[in-house]
Amino acid sequence: MSQPTIVLWAKEGCHYCQTLKDYFATAQLEYQVVDVTYQDAFRSILQTKYGVSYVPVVEIAKNGSTQFTGVTSLELEDVIKEIQAHQEVVA
Repeated sequence: MSQPTIVLWAKEGCHYCQTLKDYFATAQLEYQVVDVTYQDAFRSILQTKYGVSYVPVVEIAKNGSTQFTGVTSLELEDVIKEIQAHQEVVA
């Protein structure tokens, strides 16, 4: 399976963010972090893109794609489902 591109918008001290980081490590998923700690401009981007200013927000794209789907749910299961939907089977 081809791994999707994952971007985690997070901040220091965020329990939900740490839960996602732990999951990504356990699942051996590579991801990038956008740290919004002390970055009001980044929160404004989240507000514009997804209508939220809280974290975590997970952006997922199929490998090689530049079109991301944003997951704003705080439920780990929702993030896992979206990652699985973006994985591609490589023959």
